[in-house]
Amino acid sequence: MGALLGVLLLTVTACSGSDGAEEETEEETHAAVALTIAPEDGAEGVPTTGGLAVSAEGGTLTEVTVVGPEDQEVAGEITEEGDAWAPTEALANDAEYTVTAVGENAAGESETAIAGFTTVAAEATFSSSWNIPDGSEVGVGMELSVTFDTPIANTAEVRDAIRITTDPPVEVRGHWFGEQRVDFRPEEYWAPGTEVEVSFRIRGVEGADGVFGTLREDISFTVGRSQVTTVDAAAHTMEVVRDGENLRTVPITAGAPGTETWNGKMVITEKFRETRMDGATVGFGGEYDIPDVPHAMRLSTSGTFVHGNYWASSGTFGSANVSHGCVGLADVQGAGDPNTDAAWFYENSMIGDVVEVINSEDDVIAPDNGINGWNMDWADWGAGQ
Repeated sequence: MGALLGVLLLTVTACSGSDGAEEETEEETHAAVALTIAPEDGAEGVPTTGGLAVSAEGGTLTEVTVVGPEDQEVAGEITEEGDAWAPTEALANDAEYTVTAVGENAAGESETAIAGFTTVAAEATFSSSWNIPDGSEVGVGMELSVTFDTPIANTAEVRDAIRITTDPPVEVRGHWFGEQRVDFRPEEYWAPGTEVEVSFRIRGVEGADGVFGTLREDISFTVGRSQVTTVDAAAHTMEVVRDGENLRTVPITAGAPGTETWNGKMVITEKFRETRMDGATVGFGGEYDIPDVPHAMRLSTSGTFVHGNYWASSGTFGSANVSHGCVGLADVQGAGDPNTDAAWFYENSMIGDVVEVINSEDDVIAPDNGINGWNMDWADWGAGQ
């Protein structure tokens, strides 16, 4: 009987557990990240803006790729929280896109979702053009001017689809002149050496009801040395200053009484070694028609130039104003003498250089008469748009 009791006690003790017994562990589990792509796979007639979005629930997005026409990827951004992605540019019209989204949960387990869709066709399109060639070097006064072949109603959307970045960084604003032109500039003249990158992302942007842009292109330009020329119409002189130093003071003739030269800051936009100037094209009837004006550089759309003058007497320059509004410098017919003042100024000027006229008996030139937005206060530049 005592032996049997000892066996029972031993058995109970063995089954009661102790500090050295094996413990059970429960394996942690995570739900898969849920990815959502809008629009759904196979959707048609998707808007070019506002229709595409990707989100993640129960995890974060790690990569989103959207590929459209010609295998071109759509730029976009994932939120800081990693739970959503949205495009940063409009999509093309009537185009097929494929979205590939990758996300992962807290355990690092990855999920992939893929969807394809087609965007809405455009009822009509508008084209865009601009004034600065890709890769060019320009003067410190150059403004980027973009024009459209149809009136733009959604001015803010179109303006914001033109993205400008600079090195060194500087704020650049756009200003609309009417419904078909927007110009961009910084507050002050560009700093020499500034590198400017322009991304046109107008394609797929609705400029007016049913009318979409088509331009998607990148260009760049560089700002060269600083050259600002001051024309004193009363003193009949032109002072050429480069990088803060006076290169030369040149005798000139400006606009005669009744046809005075505009005051204000003007930018050289075109250069012609020789060109025809016909007064009938700028409202002067048959007062003049000169087929071979030498060393001509345009300052305004309305016909203001700084140019060589071979028909006035040499004593005119520096003493009298006899032109129809242009700034004239001594020159020879045929533009063949490199030693004339006009030839020198032509060779030492570039597109984008500034020519400022002071002390003329006329008004300040309108900021949209050429690339002359510098005549508008910064506070007004882009205001209300």
